[in-house]
Amino acid sequence: MKINLQDLIFNVRNIKVGQEVLLTGSIYTARDAAHKRIMAILDNGGDLPVDLKNSAIYYCGPTPSKPGEIIGSCGPTTSSRMDVYTPRLLKEGVKVLIGKGSRSESVIESLKGNSALYLVATGGIGALISKTVKRSEILAFEDLGPEAIYKFEVENMPLIVATDSFGNNIFK
Repeated sequence: MKINLQDLIFNVRNIKVGQEVLLTGSIYTARDAAHKRIMAILDNGGDLPVDLKNSAIYYCGPTPSKPGEIIGSCGPTTSSRMDVYTPRLLKEGVKVLIGKGSRSESVIESLKGNSALYLVATGGIGALISKTVKRSEILAFEDLGPEAIYKFEVENMPLIVATDSFGNNIFK
């Protein structure tokens, strides 16, 4: 199903595990190092460099682009490495998580409690996903290189609903 990110968020309770999604909209990238910095800012009462309310985070560290390209390969990284940070980010307003692999029970419970979704991209799909990125810019933590927070404008990014807002889990 082709769907805009805002429509996905608005209809989160109607999205079911196993559904295929072609996502269009603005998403942020963040991996381990960016998550650690976000937590430090939150712990110290600071202002985040991005607005997490009704946002989507893609666990990705893109490779540099070649001349004439918007971004290099940008496949998903293993999501479970972000499990320790995820419940707090969901409380801060994140509604969609994108990565690969299964999630912990605490993340699944937090997805349920915050009416959020976990979507997966197939491992090894980085070159194809890069073709769905229509615009890319670094928003924060540029010193982290590929682990900086990027804002991607994606069009028809191919994903599968791995955990829906009711806690149904494709991995179980």
